[in-house]
Amino acid sequence: MSMIVNAELAARFGLSAEEYQKVLDIMGRVPSLTELGIFSVMWSEHCSYKSSRVHLKTLPTKAPWVIHGPGENAGVVDIGDGLAAVFKMESHNHPSFIEPYQGAATGVGGILRDVFTMGARPVANLNALRFGDPSLPVTQRVIDGVVRGIGGYGNCVGVPTVGGEINFHPAYNGNPLVNAMTVGIASQDKIFLSAAAGIGNPVVYVGSKTGRDGIHGATMSSAEFDEHAASKRPTVQVGDPFTEKLLIEACLELMATDAIVAIQDMGAAGLTSSAVEMAGKGGVGIELDLDHVPQRETGMTAYEMMLSESQERMLMVLKPDRTDVARAIFEKWDLDFAIVGVLTDTAHITVKHLARSRRIFLLHRWLMRHRFIIAR
Repeated sequence: MSMIVNAELAARFGLSAEEYQKVLDIMGRVPSLTELGIFSVMWSEHCSYKSSRVHLKTLPTKAPWVIHGPGENAGVVDIGDGLAAVFKMESHNHPSFIEPYQGAATGVGGILRDVFTMGARPVANLNALRFGDPSLPVTQRVIDGVVRGIGGYGNCVGVPTVGGEINFHPAYNGNPLVNAMTVGIASQDKIFLSAAAGIGNPVVYVGSKTGRDGIHGATMSSAEFDEHAASKRPTVQVGDPFTEKLLIEACLELMATDAIVAIQDMGAAGLTSSAVEMAGKGGVGIELDLDHVPQRETGMTAYEMMLSESQERMLMVLKPDRTDVARAIFEKWDLDFAIVGVLTDTAHITVKHLARSRRIFLLHRWLMRHRFIIAR
């Protein structure tokens, strides 16, 4: 991919002039295309909540029955008898306007992964939907795709939709609200978290192969829409609920062992956000070798692999002596399993891609605020 990195390209990637100048100040140089892409997705509203965080902080999050509040893949509350309810709600508004079926379906798939990532078996889906004037052809198109996407993904995975609500108002003519929710049940003593730990522990990729779908999906989801919204269709992910079902069963089977140190869904910003969040929460570094990432397309670049939002993928940190056990489980369920990295004490994310280039990117997690310092 040949592009000149400058303020104009940064603006196309969703960065303001002030944000791009901050990138230059942090790095002391012009970033590479891959580095710019990483900044843009991690500084997007979808990943960093930069405009909504102030409002989210006003919501109640603590109580005697709250086991895990904000900061993990899903919320966890005590429901008695040693059990916990694990739940997550997520919006997939922009993707559902551009590509209604896949936009809504992958919204369901994403929150299912957030819930079983915590060690819970998903038992119920819910939704809250807002559409525009139902007499408009565009609204009818969106309703049809969204309803089929939500129902289709949940039915294929085998998790029922037990409740929902729907409202119509002209204010939503240009963009619907598509809120999906999943609830799961877990043992309170078997909750899995995402903070990476253990210098030298292997970083493992499991699930589906990485493709070119969904690249810059987080950036698109954070942008304002105009008459050219349809051109953003390639940024919408493509879901495979049958693979998701296999992934649920494989992960829950592995969770019954003592192999997992940390686990994270590859959601928005894909491999980038999952690696960075795990490293940041654990206060460690990760060295990734993209040559080991399972790929379903040929000639993929570091930019594409780091920003792909292909669905049904997870990142794990495993105990070194348990990788063979984990590999056997995922291969039994016909899923990809690859050791793609290792934890380090550098506090950097080091990304190598020697198949196409010998260049190495060193990405440093800037505290816990979705910021990067990048050096050669």
